[in-house]
Amino acid sequence: MADDLKTVDVFFSFRSPYSYLVTPDLLKLRADYNVEVKLRPVLPIALRAKGALFDDPQAQLKVGYILTDAFRRADFLGMKMAWPSPDPIVQDFTTFEVAEDQPYIYRLSALGIAAEKLGKGIDFAHAASHLIFGGTENWDQGDHLKNALADAGLDLNALEANLNIDECIKEVEANQAMLEKAGHWGVPTMAFNGEPFFGQDRIDTLRWRLEQQGLKKAD
Repeated sequence: MADDLKTVDVFFSFRSPYSYLVTPDLLKLRADYNVEVKLRPVLPIALRAKGALFDDPQAQLKVGYILTDAFRRADFLGMKMAWPSPDPIVQDFTTFEVAEDQPYIYRLSALGIAAEKLGKGIDFAHAASHLIFGGTENWDQGDHLKNALADAGLDLNALEANLNIDECIKEVEANQAMLEKAGHWGVPTMAFNGEPFFGQDRIDTLRWRLEQQGLKKAD
């Protein structure tokens, strides 16, 4: 990448349906503008907040609305949507208790970090999230993930060969600090020049800002 290439930082959770829904737009953003689109995985709010955000009498309403809206938004965008099986976060939706053992989300986040080091973080996010939210049962088993990544030009075995989960999680924690510094807490948040654009439906506003900066590629 050129030294003067501007960056759009994408704060992304592999448990967020809205993060999944923004991935086609992120690929298009990268294709349409002279910017580097960097994947910055963060842990889902259920882990970052340790349940604090759900400790209120309206918790069920919040979860119910998010599920209703995410499925509606997917239908609007013409994208498949099914709640992941297994869920990337092991959590009881009745009590909102989060399990100590989390076999999926740390691996996914670490793989996203590893893919970004190859300049293909957004490609990884697109492929993995479409597998997870696109209706594939037992997406974590067999060759499902390997094949999905291969279609995106990524080798799962190569990504995992030197994967250091602990080191990657330190980067995830640094990403979370960057997200707060950018002025938000939720995902997906796209940050450009220190300005946050929160939500899948704010991608058009981000495109408008990039065009103000003269960053649209020539046709």
